[in-house]
Amino acid sequence: MSGPEPGPQPSPGGEPGQHEASRREGAQQPGATQHEASQRELRDARLREAGLRSLGQPNALARQFDFSDDSYEWRRLFAELFGTFLLVFVAVGGPMVNARFGGHAISSSALVVGPGMMVLAIILFMGAVSGAHLNPAVTIAFTLRADFPLRRVPMYLLAQFAGAALATLVLIGMVGKQGTAGLTLPGPGISAWGALAWEVILTTGLVSVILGTASGAQQIGAMAAIAVGAYIALAGLIGAPVSGASMNPARSLGPALVLGDWTDWWAYLAGPLAGAIVAVGFAHILRGRGGGTFGRRAAQGTLGTAWLPGKPGQPAGPAFEAGPGRQD
Repeated sequence: MSGPEPGPQPSPGGEPGQHEASRREGAQQPGATQHEASQRELRDARLREAGLRSLGQPNALARQFDFSDDSYEWRRLFAELFGTFLLVFVAVGGPMVNARFGGHAISSSALVVGPGMMVLAIILFMGAVSGAHLNPAVTIAFTLRADFPLRRVPMYLLAQFAGAALATLVLIGMVGKQGTAGLTLPGPGISAWGALAWEVILTTGLVSVILGTASGAQQIGAMAAIAVGAYIALAGLIGAPVSGASMNPARSLGPALVLGDWTDWWAYLAGPLAGAIVAVGFAHILRGRGGGTFGRRAAQGTLGTAWLPGKPGQPAGPAFEAGPGRQD
């Protein structure tokens, strides 16, 4: 007669079922890891697909609302400061270099076309980061059109004026002060009010071009940079002898601050701002109220994470990793 069958042996240091439960849990772990890996691959594939689709809409698809994320603000402000620095470096540097070398080193046509070419380049290479306003009148116009949030305006304006002043300081360090060269002043026989009238008209045209090419009606993409740069060059050709064709308070007041010459400064503040307001009114007549998708993208930039670079030396492919701090 056989005795009772032995029951489950107690596991050392614990209850009889503990060892069995942990063994079953361990057996399930590889399946869970496989599931997580497949989820990661699926997420990476979606991000890569978004990056390819964003060729026509840079950086806007994977995280469409990154513009409201304050952690990216320093990039936008740096873009505005750097962009305005480059613009003023050309717009003020041309006359200063010309004066330094006798007044005939750079042709008058090149002096007014240069800033337009620089604006074109800046819009193309970093417009997606900050919108490449480079101009307080443009920032205010976008805000009045409901394409740009009011809370970001003060820091954008500060960055623009800082970039303009810094460019002038660098130029003085490189070529020295050259009298009034680089300032925007009324031409011979032109009163401050006459200069103001020219600035109103020229800025109305500039901001109209910017708002128009930024709207969904045109959707011309990179061609907007050509339109804006061409307008600045053409306006300068006819307006520079009369008012200096500033169309930009930062371009005028930044150098005025550094050089200590405030001659008729108010005309170069009030004129562009009035022109921007008139252009916003014209935009409403032409296209109705603002705040559309294309206008917001142009005004705010599309800084996001759809473009995710790989590690240095690593070929592009499925192995790249997404990270919140890695965006183009």
